[in-house]
Amino acid sequence: MTEPLDQEEYERPRLGTLGPVRVRVPAKINLHLHVGPVRSDGFHELVTVYHAISLYDELSVRRGDRLTLTMEGEGAGELAGDDDNLVLRAARALARYTQREPLARLHLRKQIPVAAGLAGGSADAAAALVACDALWGTNLSRDELASVAGTLGSDVPFLVLGGTALGTGRGERVSPVLASSHSWHWVVAVAGLGLSTPTVYRELDHLREYGAARESVGAPDRLLAALRQRDPLVLAAALGNDLQPAALSLRPELRRTLEAGHDAGALAGIVSGSGPTCVFLATDARHAEALAKELVDSGTCRSAQPAHGPVPGARVV
Repeated sequence: MTEPLDQEEYERPRLGTLGPVRVRVPAKINLHLHVGPVRSDGFHELVTVYHAISLYDELSVRRGDRLTLTMEGEGAGELAGDDDNLVLRAARALARYTQREPLARLHLRKQIPVAAGLAGGSADAAAALVACDALWGTNLSRDELASVAGTLGSDVPFLVLGGTALGTGRGERVSPVLASSHSWHWVVAVAGLGLSTPTVYRELDHLREYGAARESVGAPDRLLAALRQRDPLVLAAALGNDLQPAALSLRPELRRTLEAGHDAGALAGIVSGSGPTCVFLATDARHAEALAKELVDSGTCRSAQPAHGPVPGARVV
């Protein structure tokens, strides 16, 4: 995985640190996801409320004489290690933006499941931007990094920023909605097999074409008001995801996971993004621990673990 060098296009980077740089980046869930019609560019118009949670991948970056990537952990063997990998694409994008050679040795440790509706790939791209910015001493602002992130994928800008935020366009236009220290407690129930995001969107289009999709969740006003009230029961009633019927159509067994969470006492359960991960709202940390155990015991998911949010986006640790 060697990046060809063009001396006329790039300068040798002014390294900002001896390295290694270690960056931790969270997963995201969608508390609200309204999916509009297909746009002329093939994407759907979205209005979503992103929420970063305490399930993390970690990327280490050090000096190198070429651009390389190694990986370990959750689903790492399923990921392409070639130039299509989002981590490498992010490093190259930052190098182009700052007119430098993309020279770095990257190592990714994954805990966020692949193709799970948790934006693991986008998280890793965000981590690469933050890590290479520190290694190369390019000193970009968060807003500049988010701008570069927008060229890589819809969820990447949010994972540079983190917290809780409103996403519009195809999701790449991100505006923080709260500056609050209040934490929400969740259980993340991971399915045995992943789901392709484009496949889920196509299934939603199919369901809508035949009138089989439920009414859209619409504007996020109710969800945003629930966040301000800091009452988990109020938030539970406001969660919504237009992609959930499509995910359930493709994976009917997810209904059993949602039912198991309800039976175990979750305040609410929802498919995360395009799925197939389901997330459940708990009253507090102790409730989340107990709920995770019952979900594992139910046999309806591969794993379940507590998490809290919001948390910051990709950060050097």
